[in-house]
Amino acid sequence: MVSGKSWIAAAALGSAAFLAAYAGHASAQNTPWNSAVVERSPDWYASAAARAVADGVLQYPSAAGGWQKNTDLSVFPPRPDDIAPDNGRMNTFDNDGTTLPMEYLARVFSASGGNEYRSAFLKGVDYILAAQYPNGGWPQFYPLRQGYYSHITFNDDAMTRVLTLLDDVAHARSPYAFVDPTRRARAREAVQRGIELILRAQIRHGDTLTGWCAQYEVESLEPAWARAYEPPSLSGAESVGILRFLMRIESPSPSIIASIEGGVVWLRAVAISGQRYETFINADGQSDRRVVPDPDAPPIWARFYELQTNRPIFLGRDSSVRYALAEIERERRVGYHYYGDWAHALLERDYPAWRARLSR
Repeated sequence: MVSGKSWIAAAALGSAAFLAAYAGHASAQNTPWNSAVVERSPDWYASAAARAVADGVLQYPSAAGGWQKNTDLSVFPPRPDDIAPDNGRMNTFDNDGTTLPMEYLARVFSASGGNEYRSAFLKGVDYILAAQYPNGGWPQFYPLRQGYYSHITFNDDAMTRVLTLLDDVAHARSPYAFVDPTRRARAREAVQRGIELILRAQIRHGDTLTGWCAQYEVESLEPAWARAYEPPSLSGAESVGILRFLMRIESPSPSIIASIEGGVVWLRAVAISGQRYETFINADGQSDRRVVPDPDAPPIWARFYELQTNRPIFLGRDSSVRYALAEIERERRVGYHYYGDWAHALLERDYPAWRARLSR
């Protein structure tokens, strides 16, 4: 099995030797690469199968120390282009990029050792710390890329995943006890700056705290556009991830408590009742999505709320704001989640548990 070598270095072994190593790796693991890879029992990470997956993960970090997204990191890359710096997927915090492989390598190292896993993780910590803006935010990609990729990015929980990982490192929580004191201290400082950024970025309606946007301009902290159908708006999805992160902070300050309470009140106020979000087959025999009246349906939330009115808004690829899902093209209706139950567990489980901890 090839361990700790890049695709190119492994290929230098010779085609026959490399193919044998590649086949051995592929046969040793049957673990799909998704968020569930960090939810196994602790003992599993000491297994040969877990180390085989980790050896795959080691093939992908860039020279800067970050990983790519939308890639099965559990298997060796079939082609050099799969780990090329210009493949458009490299060096990102989007879609579990960088943070998930780091979480996984930490678990394998803590369970079974392997300095190559530890070294890649620590280089990832350095990469994350280098990527933070002075004001406390993180971009979607680093090194920076032109366009919305360099906005401060909460979209798809990118920044909150980074903060959660760094917070665990800072407190030496399992499986990160192996991280040295210097990096733990730097992680603690980075988390504090990130929290300050979150508090500054929370949208106010007058004196009332509400939710957050998916992305912000770096200098002005103004809500920003991302893709053509992702406008400056209050987010019914990303606000949940931010609140969940704030709720895990030990001994929260009065400003953090006020931020959480304001966000929870806002989520309750914008919940949509009596409507069911469903997939159906339309008259043309195509899969489609719609909302239909249903008095028994549990509450749902819109992905985008108009900044000043809290009205749900919907945009297709023409970037025109509309107030009904049916008014945008089918391709976007089925290709994007404009509604979801994102806040349900937060309001019903996480928030009451957080309030109970505060009262102890």
